Amino acid sequence: MTNEIHSPALQSAPPAPVPAAPAVPAPPAGSAVTFDVRQLNVWFGSHHVLRGVSLEILPKAVTAIIGPSGCGKSTFLRALNRMHDLVPGARVEGRIALFGQDLYARDVDATLVRRRVGMVFQKSNPFPTMSIAENATVGLRLNGLRQKDLLQERMERSLRMAALWDEVKDRLHANALSLSGGQQQRLCIARALAIEPEVLLMDEPASALDPLATAKIEELILQLKQDYTIVIVTHNMQQAARISGQTAFFYLGELVEFDQTGRIFTNPRQKQTEDYVTGRFG
Repeated sequence: MTNEIHSPALQSAPPAPVPAAPAVPAPPAGSAVTFDVRQLNVWFGSHHVLRGVSLEILPKAVTAIIGPSGCGKSTFLRALNRMHDLVPGARVEGRIALFGQDLYARDVDATLVRRRVGMVFQKSNPFPTMSIAENATVGLRLNGLRQKDLLQERMERSLRMAALWDEVKDRLHANALSLSGGQQQRLCIARALAIEPEVLLMDEPASALDPLATAKIEELILQLKQDYTIVIVTHNMQQAARISGQTAFFYLGELVEFDQTGRIFTNPRQKQTEDYVTGRFG
């Protein structure tokens, strides 16, 4: 199947009612795979960025994506929730299925895909004119939720899940930029969790943080994997080894090796992988 993106314009889905719901939507019964990626190719104009990537991402686990700069890690991550739809001249071929549903099928709304597959970026990006509480609930309000008691409930729950509630509960109306860098990143994680996605994508979420804040983010990821599938791009080999169950090594737009993290770091099958994880290049 070929899916071409001709324009950044997207049709917004009408606001849907947001009922009280369990903290994490349950995947279909018996789902053994969260993402099934087959022969994924991505172009930006004439630049062929990803070439024939195929892999399966397991549910309720952390999958790390590693590789040198410019190898296609972030491009792969953004393909998982159709962010390339927003890029003029981007083109995607292949198949990405989420719990068996082809996310690039013509009848699938990209906006709904992004509600199901949340994303946290490298640089924390709280909305600077909003309070902590407003940042945590902005996605819910954009999706049409107006009930104050439900907004309050979902805000507190998401902040608790992001291990931030106890630090901010007495200053919820303070500007989000009054938080430290690590707290801002956890607020962005809370914002992503508030809309109850099925998957959480993280693009180097701790790269701009100090070691203490990084440790808190890693601890949070290990807690969240009990309920969520998490895919994380990282340049930090030690971080990948600490938090992930599976690791994919990308190089020059291709998937070189994908295996259990322990094997990738101790007994990789490919020499390129060994050279990278041992620091011979990258």
